[in-house]
Amino acid sequence: MSDTFKDRIAAYTERVDQGLDAALPLSSTSPKRLHEAMRYAVFNGGKRVRPLLVYAAGECLDVNAELLDGPAIAIELIHAFSLVHDDLPAMDDDDLRRGKPTVHIKYDEATAILAADALQPLAFSVLVALQGVPDRAKNRLVALIAEACGSTGMTGGQSIDLAAEGRSLSATELERMYSLKTGALIHAAVISACLLRDDLADSDVAAIDAFGREIGVAFQIKDDILDVEGETHVIGKLAGADQRLGKATYPALFGIDASRQRCDELSSSALHHLDNFGDSAAPLEWLARFIVERGQ
Repeated sequence: MSDTFKDRIAAYTERVDQGLDAALPLSSTSPKRLHEAMRYAVFNGGKRVRPLLVYAAGECLDVNAELLDGPAIAIELIHAFSLVHDDLPAMDDDDLRRGKPTVHIKYDEATAILAADALQPLAFSVLVALQGVPDRAKNRLVALIAEACGSTGMTGGQSIDLAAEGRSLSATELERMYSLKTGALIHAAVISACLLRDDLADSDVAAIDAFGREIGVAFQIKDDILDVEGETHVIGKLAGADQRLGKATYPALFGIDASRQRCDELSSSALHHLDNFGDSAAPLEWLARFIVERGQ
C-alpha cells in the first residue's frame, strides 16, 4: 500500500469509474439518447470526492474496499442526479458544469430531467445488489442514502436554497441549509462505512458522524468562496453565478473573511473528532484538507 491516501486516489477513482460504467446502461441500448445523457452526466470529469470519502472512511475503520464499492457508486450516482437537476433553468440555470456544457445544454431540458430521474433509482438498484453484505446492512445503507437525498436532506436543502434567494439568513439558518443541500450526502458517504461494521464502539460512530456533518458544511462554504474568487476556467462553471441569482451565501451575507474563518473553524473541529483514530484517520484528514484548500 502507498504511503499516503493521495497516492491511492487514482486507483480508487478508477475503481469507482469501472463500477459506474458497469452499472450504467450502454449508450447503444434503447432509449439511446437517454442512456447517452446519463453517461454524460456521470462521466464529465468529476473529482469523485464523495466516493473517495467512502473509501477513506473505510480505511479509517478497516472495512474491505470491495464492500465499499456499492455505496461509493450509489452515492456518486445520486450526486450526478442532483447536479443535473441543480443546473436546470428552473433551478440555478447553469450552462457549464466542470468546464463542459450542462446536460440540458448538451441535449435538451426534457432529456436532462429524465436522465437525472433515471440515475436516482439506479443508485438504489446498486445497493440492493451488493454481494457479501448482510441484508440488515443493505437496508441501513438504502435508508441512509434515501434520507440523504430526500426532502429532509439534499432535495429539501435545495428547496430552502431557492426560497432564500434575495433574502437574508442568519448564520444558523444558512448552515442548516448547507447541512442538507450539500452536507447530507457527504455525511452519508462517511457514515456508509460505519454501517458495514456491526462491532464499532458508539464513540467511534459518533466521531465519524460529527466529522461528516462539519466537513460537509465546510465544503459548501468553500464552494461559496470559489464562486466569488474563482475563475470560470478553473472552477468549471460560470464564476459569480451566486451573486447574479441573489443566492443566500456565506460571502454574500457575512463577507469573504468571515467565510474563510468559518470554513477553517469547521475544518479544524472536524479533524479534532478524528483524534482517537490515530494514524488510521490520515485518509480522512487528507481529504478534509483538500476540501477546504482546493482552488488555492
